[in-house]
Amino acid sequence: MRSLNKATLIGNLTRDPEIRQTPTGKKVTSFGVATNEQWKDAQGALQERAEFHNVVAWDPLASIIEQYVKKGDRIYIEGRLQTRSWEDQAGVKHFRTEVIAQNMIMLGARRGAPQPQEAPSATASQEEEVQTTSEQKQGAEAKKKNKGENEEDTEEVKIEEVPF
Repeated sequence: MRSLNKATLIGNLTRDPEIRQTPTGKKVTSFGVATNEQWKDAQGALQERAEFHNVVAWDPLASIIEQYVKKGDRIYIEGRLQTRSWEDQAGVKHFRTEVIAQNMIMLGARRGAPQPQEAPSATASQEEEVQTTSEQKQGAEAKKKNKGENEEDTEEVKIEEVPF
C-alpha cells in the first residue's frame, strides 16, 4: 500500500536560520515558520491563531537559505514531516516534529535589502538535475553527430524559466 508524507507551508520566519555543519562537512539549517489561521466564531467575531512549525533544510538548500532568508521573511516551504525523539539527562522522553524542507520559494522582497537579479528558488536536488540535463544534452548531440543526423535541437526548458 502506498502512502504520502508531504507538508506545504506559506508563512513568515520566526527566527534567523541557524546554520550547522555535520562532521562530514554537510550544511544543515533549522528555523521556525509561523502560519496564521483566521475564522469567525459563533458570535461573528474574527478569531486568529498562529501555528509554529520547525523546519530543517540540508545542503544545497541550506546554503541558499543561509544566504537569502532572514527572520520575518515570507516563504513557501515544501517537504515531508519527520518526528524524532530523545531522552534528556533526567530520563524524560521528548518528541519533536519537523518539516524536512525539499523545496523553498521566497515570497516578497526582504525589507531594506537590495533585490537580487533573480529571486532564488531551489530544490534539494536541483544541482543534480541541472548536471544530468547537461550531460543528457551532450550525449544526444554526440549521438546525432555519430549518426549524421541533421535534425534541429529541441528547445531545452530551464528550471529558472518555470513560473512557480
